Amino acid sequence: MLLIKKRFFEPIRNGRKTTTLRYWRSMRTRPGEVHTVPGLGRVRIDRVCPVEPDSITDNDARDDGFSSAAELHDELAELYPTHKRKGRKLYKIHFTLLR
Repeated sequence: MLLIKKRFFEPIRNGRKTTTLRYWRSMRTRPGEVHTVPGLGRVRIDRVCPVEPDSITDNDARDDGFSSAAELHDELAELYPTHKRKGRKLYKIHFTLLR
């Protein structure tokens, strides 16, 4: 199951959010898998790739539903404080909402 905050449901439904970033110890989903997001529906995982936090661009942030890389970095810092990042890699998950 892939969990996504409710505030992102509308951007996902209208196609403005097509990625999500997660700090994981190892990749926890694979392309082709379908996950049910409670309250949203089913999403198909299209691609998963590790990324370096410093390489995130404003375009990456917009794909993730944010207006800028700085805004996305602020959100990541809140969700994943430094002590929660230890031993984890950042993964970018590309997905499609299934209708």
